[in-house]
Amino acid sequence: MSTKSSPIPRPVWLLGWASLFTDAATEMIYPLLPVFLSRVLGAGAFSLGVIEGVAEGINSALKVASGYISDRRSRRRPIVIAGYTLSSLARPLIAVAQSWPQVLLIRALDRTGKGIRGAPRDAMLARFATPASRGRIFGFHRAMDHTGAVVGPLVATAMLFFLPGEYRLLFGLTAIPGAIAVALLFMVPEPDAPGPHVDETTPTRGTRPTYVGRVPLDQEHPSSSGPAETRPLVAFLAVLFVFSLGNSADAFLLLRLSDALGGATYIPLLWAAIHVVKASLSTWGGALSDTFGRKRIIVCGWILYAVVYLGFALSSSAAWFVVWFLLYGAFFALTEGAEKALVADLMPSTRAGAAFGWYNATLGAGALTASVTFGFLYERFSAATAFGTGAALAAIAAVLLLWVPSGLPTVARKREGG
Repeated sequence: MSTKSSPIPRPVWLLGWASLFTDAATEMIYPLLPVFLSRVLGAGAFSLGVIEGVAEGINSALKVASGYISDRRSRRRPIVIAGYTLSSLARPLIAVAQSWPQVLLIRALDRTGKGIRGAPRDAMLARFATPASRGRIFGFHRAMDHTGAVVGPLVATAMLFFLPGEYRLLFGLTAIPGAIAVALLFMVPEPDAPGPHVDETTPTRGTRPTYVGRVPLDQEHPSSSGPAETRPLVAFLAVLFVFSLGNSADAFLLLRLSDALGGATYIPLLWAAIHVVKASLSTWGGALSDTFGRKRIIVCGWILYAVVYLGFALSSSAAWFVVWFLLYGAFFALTEGAEKALVADLMPSTRAGAAFGWYNATLGAGALTASVTFGFLYERFSAATAFGTGAALAAIAAVLLLWVPSGLPTVARKREGG
């Protein structure tokens, strides 16, 4: 298979920029939220746990619902715009919050917006890609998202350097990147019917660009999928859940890292650095799955994850902890785009919204379970026990993934035109 990559279609660039501005706005707030709650609002760690638990629970549940709804509509873009708009309107309201329950409500609204937009947006991305470019497309989108996660903390750090303690002003200013993100979405074209890739050739004067592979909705395969069509996706999600049981919250890596470094002074810098790694390698990692196969790249990523967690379990040198942490960013680059591309490979296009909804819900449910279990092992036994358990689950999942089918059954592929 050729390693030459195809260009990124313009709609994918626009969706990528929207995610960049949105994530920049989110990351201007998220790292500072614990400090704001404790120092400004006088809240404790319990309130932070409640806020994030409720927010992410809503996010995961809504991704499933919005995916199903978007599959039953001919247009996904209005749902995506609605989700981004809700988050962009809610997020700056933290600037006027006077108590942690108010922050809880605002964060819930923000995550509601994310839950609404996630699956339909991923389904749109899948339609702007061919089966041979899906990994690259999803990897590129994750790279733009991670770039926003670098920009946001750097902007926040610079502003607070010149205006110390002005958290409310900073939070209020997140309305600007949020508005830019929503405006960009109105420039994203939505094909009249599902199609995987934009034809980049110059159109004849007076005509519109076409999307290669489009077929009328009523000529596509039926929206309902039989057991034979859904079985590969169910198998993948089952294995993904096993992996996610060992994929705890990043807070535990940061806790271990701060212990090794003797304090939290350099943690924000390392947090920005890992997003640089993610942003730099995600497009490349996704493209690798187009060339060498989804499962091979995901297995490599999960094995790297196991190595990183084993390193966090056994290392004692601060320098090695930094190395493992940055390698953790390479794990994301190898798996995020490839996993989403595999989801698109395993389901017909008219069921893509629901498929991505269940994918995100599986990650969310596994991560919630993993974090609770990880915290218990970390506190009751040791950090080495917790990280060792995560490494073992990742290795088991990597082996199990080898038995998961790599694409749609033959009948479904024929219906897709493949």
